[in-house]
Order: sequence, then C-alpha cells, then structure tokens
Amino acid sequence: MIFGRVKPLDAILATAEKKGLHRSLGAFQLTMLGIGAVIGTGIFVLTSEAAQKAGPGMLLSFLVAGFICAVAALCYSELASMVPVSGSAYTYTYAVTGEILAWMVGWALILEYAVGASAVAVGWSNHAVGLLNGIGFHVPAAISNADALMAHMYLAFGAAPSPDLTQAMAVGGWVNVPAIIVVSFVTWLLIIGTTESARVNAVLVAIKITALTAFVALTIPVMKADNFNPFLPTGIGNPFSSSGLGVLGAAASIFFAYVGFDAVSTAAEETKNPQRNVPIGLIGSLAICTIFYLLVALGAAGAIGAQPVLGAAGEAVQPGSPAFVAACALPANAEMLVCSNEALAHVLRVVGHPQIGNALGTAALLALPSVILMMIFGQTRIFFVMARDGLLPEGLTKIHPKWKTPYIVTAATGIAVAIAGALFPVGQLADISNSGTLFAFFMVSIAVLVLRVKDPNRRRPFRTPLIWVFAPLSAFGCAFLFWNLPHDAKMVLPIWGGIGLLIYFAYGYRKSHLGRGVVEVHETDGDVPPPPVPPIS
Repeated sequence: MIFGRVKPLDAILATAEKKGLHRSLGAFQLTMLGIGAVIGTGIFVLTSEAAQKAGPGMLLSFLVAGFICAVAALCYSELASMVPVSGSAYTYTYAVTGEILAWMVGWALILEYAVGASAVAVGWSNHAVGLLNGIGFHVPAAISNADALMAHMYLAFGAAPSPDLTQAMAVGGWVNVPAIIVVSFVTWLLIIGTTESARVNAVLVAIKITALTAFVALTIPVMKADNFNPFLPTGIGNPFSSSGLGVLGAAASIFFAYVGFDAVSTAAEETKNPQRNVPIGLIGSLAICTIFYLLVALGAAGAIGAQPVLGAAGEAVQPGSPAFVAACALPANAEMLVCSNEALAHVLRVVGHPQIGNALGTAALLALPSVILMMIFGQTRIFFVMARDGLLPEGLTKIHPKWKTPYIVTAATGIAVAIAGALFPVGQLADISNSGTLFAFFMVSIAVLVLRVKDPNRRRPFRTPLIWVFAPLSAFGCAFLFWNLPHDAKMVLPIWGGIGLLIYFAYGYRKSHLGRGVVEVHETDGDVPPPPVPPIS
C-alpha cells in the first residue's frame, strides 16, 4: 500500500552517511545563510506590496507572519536535530507519514524555493533598473518587466477589456532580462562549491545588515503620527474571503519575507555537528530578521506614509494587477510608497537622503543575489534527496568530480528559475511561493507531533518547548494564512499537486527504492544509529 511506505529514520541516516555531501558549515555560517535567505525581496521590495494591501497596518501583518514562522521554526529545529540530512520537510514527512505525502511535500517545496527564487530575481531586476535609470542609463521596459505580457494573459484567460488593461499593455514590458542574468550568475556560483558560496553569502549578509541599519537610523527620527492615519485603510481583512486585502491578506503575502529560514535545514547534511548547529541557525536567523523587519516597516510607514492607491472606480486593488499598474502610472501617485519597485531606497530619497537612498539601492542590488543563492541551494538539495530515494532520476545525484556539488540538478533548477523570473511579476510569484511553503510548514508541524507519539524515546538533541501548544498553533496558522492568499495563488497548489501525483505514479511509485525494498546502508554498520550528541546548553 502506498500509505504504508514509511522510511525508517535509521535507514535515512545510514543512506545519508553512504551517499552524503561534504560537511563544511558551522553555526555562524548557517546563521548567515539563514539571514541571507530571509532578508531580501520580502523587505526591500515587498514592503510596498504589504502597504498596498494593509496600509500602515502592515506592522501587524509582519507580527502575524513572524509569529507563525517562529512556532514553525521550533518544529523544524526538533526534526532537523534528529534527522540532520538534506531534504528538509520532505525527509521529515517521509520518515513520519510516508512516501506519497513526502512526495507531495517535496513537490510543493518547488513552489517555495524555485518560484521564490524567481520572485527575488524580479526584485533584484527592479533595483537594477531603478539604479541604472537614476544614473541616466535608461533600460527599456520591454526587456525589464513582463507587465504587458501579464495583461495579455489576463485577456487570454477571459478578462474583460478595460482601461486598466490597456494602460498596462501600453507601459509594460515582455521579458525580464536582468532577472535572467542574475539567476545565471548565482547558478554558476552554486555549481563551483558550497563553501565558496557560503563565504560570498557572508559578505552579502553584512552589506544587507549595514544598509537596513542605516535605513532605520535615518527614518525613525523623522516619523510623523499623521502618516499612520488611517492605520487600517483596508481593515483587518475577512478571514473567510479570498480578496487578499487587509492585515490578514498582507500577512499571507508578507509571509514571503520570512521564507528561507528553513533552507538552513536543507544544509544539515553539509553541516558540522548538525544536531547543535542547525537549531542555532534556524532560530538565530529568524530572530535577527524579525527585529529588523519590524523596525524597517515602522520607519517606512512613519517617514512618508503607506496608504494604498485606488483603482479607477475608487476601489482597493491588488498589487501587481493591471488596475494597480494603471493607478501607479498616474502622475499623482508617482511618489507613493506602494508604487515603488525599490521601496526602501524610495523612502530615503523622499525624506531628503537621495545619495544614501541610491547607496541602499546599490546594497540591495549587491545583496539580493544571496537570497536567490539560498533558495536555489535549498531546491537542489530537495531534488538531490528525492533522486537519492529513487523518486526522481538518479542521474540528478551526480556530484561534480572537482567541485563536489550536485551540478546537474543545480543547472536544471537555475534554468527553470530564470524562465519564471523572466515572465512573471514579483507579487504573483511571491504569493505562489507562499502556497507551497505553507503546505510544507503545515506538514512539518504535523510530523513533529506524530513522531512524539510514535517514537517518544528517540533522542532529541533539541526539543520543541510546549510541543502540544506550539505545533498545533503552527499548523493552524499555516492553514489560516493559506486561506488568506489571493484566489489565484491558492488554486496553484492543488493544480500543481495534481501534476505532481501524475509524475509520482508514472515514475516515482515504480522506481522508489523503498517500494522496491532497496534500503541503502553501509554493509557492516548501516543499522547502527548515530552516536549521541550533547544537547544545546
């Protein structure tokens, strides 16, 4: 029976020891990788999208999304310390609830990592174009965004012709060339080596933290109380609606700003002393990022205001929609935070620090590739483990003889990320990415509870505190945020899942090592569990 295929934890650990990756990362590098994966498009770019959905109330959105991520991180930490191998939520689900659900989680993680990387690439492109335009080098819209393409797609799928669509087709572009360029560079960097990538990432993280610290220092002193009025222009949001607006809708979208911390767990197999260092990397990176997010959102809203723009009929509109593109093309809305493709740099320019704003835009330009790096890194490690289990072609597990990285799957992932980044806007990509992420986080929350019941005596170097409180909160929170995503983003997950099931039954079900009774272990000591590691003090 397909639901009876559960891979024992000891077999997973033994397989990783036999076909594992080189362990080279420590706690500091993992924390930097986590920060590098988290701080990026979510705060540099999607701050404006959150403001369009919730106005100054986006501060509450950051808190809601941050809390749900925090309880999910605690669940991740327990499982990652017990199963320090590549695969993240896919591996944990395989060991607890079985192969078919593990496949669905692994398939959903493509939406998190690959689509998420595409969203960040588009965010990087926005900063690159803004910077180049600022120094007098005009980048044609035709090769710097895909807004016109999206407007034509709306018409092709039955949308009624409207002035908004006409305007979007007039001012928009067809393909995002800068996004293709940055993805190609990051893919090459990942192919040449994990340690080298981590070193570059640490430098980029330092740049990001310096830029955000400067932003907070310059905007907090010039905040005005009037800029927070009204605080909730679109309301809290209807939790049973698919409008995607209000504090709850913004929380569902801004959740993307926290996505990436779980990529730390995908690096467990390349980590020294993973039982100790992986929980440090997960929780440490999330805590640091949350503090920065709240301060930056407060500074942005307080300095110049964060009120949304309205459609032609005076209605609230979704960011990234043709109606939104048309509203932002109006001269009266040119200085609005929500209409900026480089939100934080725009704020500094408006409050009288144009040079520092340009410098921050440059910092984002330099630093955002670290987010793309970690997301493609996470995706390739998911594919690597799924192929190692026989659910995908085993040729994907080939390691480069010189660089010791899974180069085939890295190159294939990079190509897919570049195509998505070239053709879709950042907001829609982020919401689609969130749908896959929330499903994976939901399954991790369930897995940690099931394992507490099924295997209560197994050594847990890190134990989630108040497990029967935090894990259900995490599961409920993920389901709640998923429901508050825009309708189109929610529909992607079941459609994508259906495609995944077809592939699973056409290939993975027959080729699965577990299904064929193949358990890859060391010939002599594969059934011996790993030695105990002292718990975190």
